[in-house]
Amino acid sequence: MFQLINNFFKKRRENNNVDPMKFLLVGLGNMGTDYDGTRHNVGFHIVDYLAEKHNATFKNDTLGDIAEIKHKGRTIYLLKPSTYMNRSGKAVNYWLQKHKIKNSNLLIILDDLNLPFGQIKIKPKGKNGGHNGLKDIDQMLGGNLYARLRIGIGNNYHTGQQVDYVLGTWGSEEKKELPEITLKAAEAALSFTAIGVDFTMNAFN
Repeated sequence: MFQLINNFFKKRRENNNVDPMKFLLVGLGNMGTDYDGTRHNVGFHIVDYLAEKHNATFKNDTLGDIAEIKHKGRTIYLLKPSTYMNRSGKAVNYWLQKHKIKNSNLLIILDDLNLPFGQIKIKPKGKNGGHNGLKDIDQMLGGNLYARLRIGIGNNYHTGQQVDYVLGTWGSEEKKELPEITLKAAEAALSFTAIGVDFTMNAFN
């Protein structure tokens, strides 16, 4: 029943004066200084970079910090959910509805253990891959038909240390490469808004 209700509101939103020139880019992460600079917060890091490069400032608002930038005639909302990673869907759903943004103009930016460190991969849809943030977004949106930009953090940890690795800070060598990775991911995110997911996949995957 819960999913049927979600599907109903999703369809109503998508047909209710949606603006094709509006986009929502969501960086996944956890609020709080304890999580700053951790691998799990790389989504926050990317949207922070985009805001800084466009002289935009995040402000605390409903269910997250939000900023607005312009790119090639598009209005792009950058979101950092304040609901913690495992409840990201509530914030995503709220801001999609508030600004009447269709699901196809949504991009989720997140960390991925299954990709080598530094590799990025954008897809128009997909499984959650065990990522709790995506699981919750899938549930709140009633499906997985939205784009996601995965940023590889590698899996250089011993058995039983996955949580410590994901919530750990970048190593010294990783930090040296992070600026280049950040730039590439940010360019891919903006490309998604300008030329769509298919062309962006060909250019960046």
